[in-house]
Amino acid sequence: MFDPKKIEDIARQIADSVPPGVKNMAGEAEGRIKQVLQSQLSKLDLVTREEFDIQTQVLIKTREKLEAMESRVAALEAQQNAPQETDK
Repeated sequence: MFDPKKIEDIARQIADSVPPGVKNMAGEAEGRIKQVLQSQLSKLDLVTREEFDIQTQVLIKTREKLEAMESRVAALEAQQNAPQETDK
């Protein structure tokens, strides 16, 4: 769901900011931070980039169809409301 590389980078940045005296625990801390980040991010109501892109394309197609239908309805209404010639 989330890019593991980005989560690892964030965890590594946090671990790198740990004071030198605590560096020996950095490996464990990095793993734990990664777990906490993944856990907290999974609780958020987020969609993946792929899902977002798919829904964007669906929306674009839906708008195109709606615009086409609006044009057809407008043309039909104009045709219906136009004065009709009567045969003499």
